[in-house]
Amino acid sequence: MVYHVVGYRKEVVLNNLKLVFPNKDKEELLGIRKSFYHHMCDMFLEMVKTMALSKEKVKQRYHVTNIELLQKISRKKSILVVCSHYANWEWNVSINNYIDAKGYAVYQKIGNPYFDRLVKRIRAKWNTTPITTNETPKTVLYNERRNVRSVYGMVSDQSPMAQRAHYWSDFMGIKVPVYNGAEALARKLDLAVVFLKVSKVKRGNYEAEFIPITLSGGETKENEITEQFLRLTEQQIRDKPDYYLWTHRRWKHRDKVPAEFK
Repeated sequence: MVYHVVGYRKEVVLNNLKLVFPNKDKEELLGIRKSFYHHMCDMFLEMVKTMALSKEKVKQRYHVTNIELLQKISRKKSILVVCSHYANWEWNVSINNYIDAKGYAVYQKIGNPYFDRLVKRIRAKWNTTPITTNETPKTVLYNERRNVRSVYGMVSDQSPMAQRAHYWSDFMGIKVPVYNGAEALARKLDLAVVFLKVSKVKRGNYEAEFIPITLSGGETKENEITEQFLRLTEQQIRDKPDYYLWTHRRWKHRDKVPAEFK
């Protein structure tokens, strides 16, 4: 229904695929698009299913291969766990089932109050605390001043407004504005930053792996964290493009690149 009847953002998806995969022929791009819609519909149903999903069931469907890495780091300092809109990012909050540190899920506040409450409710599963992007800096600072070890999950591949972007970089071969708020917090407060790589094993089943970006944000160079995140995200997408969120207009500002970033 979504693909054949409604046709939700089919042209947006195809245009995005053409932009980032200029060497693929149309038949291959259409195949990726169709596969993506299968996955997107599955993911929506999985998100709804979250409300009735027990801790034991989600552990069966969302397996973390190296949770001991996060456990070890979180005993010494707070962690920013960064990920992209890939595979099933909603079930990332289940990581809180494995750690002792306080867990937060950072999200962008939704204009529709009903859907905002729904998203908060879903992301509050398994004792995770949802906080908006605007609340994040003061929450992190408050916890650090009180030595409260915490883990903050952030989906960091959104497209910021062009006029508010502080940094532009290549993403899938195209210059775009990128968020670097996670890096700013990590460098200022010397936080650890870990990339969460999620792979779809089969329908309704995922495997997650933590890849360290830095154990000491305060010792990194400017834009180093942001660039590593982008490269890891690109690798995910190139390996299996079907599971990225192609309905977003991620490259819509590509013609507005400031002179200093060209």
